[in-house]
Amino acid sequence: MDEKIIRALVEAGAVKKVKVVAEGSTIYVEITTGLEFVAAKTNKGALKIWASIDTAANWVRGLGLGTIQLDVSRWQPGQKKLKV
Repeated sequence: MDEKIIRALVEAGAVKKVKVVAEGSTIYVEITTGLEFVAAKTNKGALKIWASIDTAANWVRGLGLGTIQLDVSRWQPGQKKLKV
C-alpha cells in the first residue's frame, strides 16, 4: 500500500491502527484497516523503510495520525544492513 492510498484511507477514517516495526536493522510501518496489517510500500512496490524510529513516527504524524504502536522486540540497532 503506497502513501497515496494510505492518505486516502486516513481521510476516509478507515485506518484503525498504525504500528512502527523495528526488525533487525529495518524500520517500517504497518497499517491496519480491518483485521490485517499491510506494510507501507514505495510507489514502485518495495517496502518503505526509514533510517530511524523518529523519522518513521514523523512520517505517520505527517499523515495526520497521532497514535502508533511501536514494536522493537526484534530490533538490532547496531546490525548492518544487507546489500542486495
